[in-house]
Amino acid sequence: MPSTVTTRRTRSKVSRRLRVLAAAALVAGGLAGATTPAHAEAGPGSTGLEGLPAVSGPLPDTASSHAFGAAAYENVPEDLAKSGYTEGEYTVSGTANVYDWPKPGPAVVRTPDAPYTTRMLVRRPADPKKFSGRVVVEMLNPSSLFDLNIGWAHMHRQLVRNGDAWVGITVKPTSMQALKNFDPQRYKDLSLANPLPLSDPRNCAKVPADSSRATENGLAWDIYAQVGRLMHTTSAANPLSYDGRTTVRRVYGFGYSQTGGYLYNWINGVRPIADKANGGRPIYDGYLIAGAGGSFVGMVPINQCATVPPAGDPRYQLKNVGVPVIHVMTQSDYLTGIDSRRSDSDAPKDRYRHYEMAGAGHSSPDHLYYSARPEDVAKAGREVPRMNCNEGPRSRFPSYIFLDAMLRNLEQWTENGVAPPHAAPIAVENGEPVLDEHGNVTGGLRSPYLDVPTSTWYGNSTPDACHIAGHEVPFSRAELAALYPTHGAYVTAVSANTRRLVAGRTITPEDGRALMHEAAAADVP
Repeated sequence: MPSTVTTRRTRSKVSRRLRVLAAAALVAGGLAGATTPAHAEAGPGSTGLEGLPAVSGPLPDTASSHAFGAAAYENVPEDLAKSGYTEGEYTVSGTANVYDWPKPGPAVVRTPDAPYTTRMLVRRPADPKKFSGRVVVEMLNPSSLFDLNIGWAHMHRQLVRNGDAWVGITVKPTSMQALKNFDPQRYKDLSLANPLPLSDPRNCAKVPADSSRATENGLAWDIYAQVGRLMHTTSAANPLSYDGRTTVRRVYGFGYSQTGGYLYNWINGVRPIADKANGGRPIYDGYLIAGAGGSFVGMVPINQCATVPPAGDPRYQLKNVGVPVIHVMTQSDYLTGIDSRRSDSDAPKDRYRHYEMAGAGHSSPDHLYYSARPEDVAKAGREVPRMNCNEGPRSRFPSYIFLDAMLRNLEQWTENGVAPPHAAPIAVENGEPVLDEHGNVTGGLRSPYLDVPTSTWYGNSTPDACHIAGHEVPFSRAELAALYPTHGAYVTAVSANTRRLVAGRTITPEDGRALMHEAAAADVP
């Protein structure tokens, strides 16, 4: 792919030092509330962790061109205006380092100053007075070889209720190629080109099946640093600055599945360097990591020529991050990722919670409902993921009831010092889950779906593409009647269970009310 950003490669030590100091001053000024020029080019010296990226946009939406994954073109279309929200797509350009990570501790630069141009999708309150000052920044999940809006899919109810903004960034070349397939003109300038020529022996001959020697997966880390840093500025180039009228107060990192593994790399390998370059101030104020840990995407290769560290390496644990971290696994992945378990902590430098969502499938239908519609996925040259497995539809278990509460608890922990609740992990004996009389797992985060059940919930299905989708097996009418002699008895049990969970902050009050309304409308028994 041709690069759209140019940078001078020949620099004297003196001039480079001056540029470093100038970039540091720019960042310090931005964090203190100073502004930077809108759409300014990331010129010489704004390399790697030193400077802010250049931003252009929003890109125009027309009858023939719209953002891939735009709310109005999701599988379940959303009218953001009805929620008081707007959406814009922007290009982001700069230069990024490619890293190696040979041992525990900070990563090291492998190849400096690689030009990039990517895109970010921004959803925010239309009225700056309704903006909470919080933003969740997500590296868009590329596991299906195109961008999935997973954070928005799971947490848009809580984000909108709270007035939070959401930013999704394309970080992997395979997803970028899907964008170019989808709309070659709209996305013509995007590039995650490998800075190493094909003739360079460091450009390894063998790369993963979803990768190319002409591109580089390892540009993601500095992109994430630069976008996080941009969010803190009042530059007109920052879509959340509302033209300098409002500033972001908190920036939170979210990752799910593959991009949850990205956050392990970022937090343990690159964050220490990025935060140091940021004057010692954390770029991200807290993290919510879901569906990634241990042997289940506990890390990803730091660059496309690298391998992940061996099992048991300390980099598979998150400790002493300095900001709050909430980590959660689903019923589909907690056994594979069981090595990600660690004790909760309230220590100031090691605020940490580990959860496991009993009943929840990893690959939720919401991931597909709130991402690009099937015709756009097909136009992007990608296979449309299947909604049905051999055992039936993908699990409809609403993981959002837990993730909404986690986001709220993360914000409260970071901003007000209110620690989240603790929860036991899913019970395991001899490597197998401990099941109740209905075949459901015991332990883990609880909900009326398991505590007042009408189905048995499975985290794993067949065939291979459905292994982490999960499914449910509804109880028979006779089984329901034996459990709940009347509809009122069922509703009373759900309501009592939900109120306990809301009081314990496992579920938000708003989602709790929705669960009780759902029970009231259910045909049970």
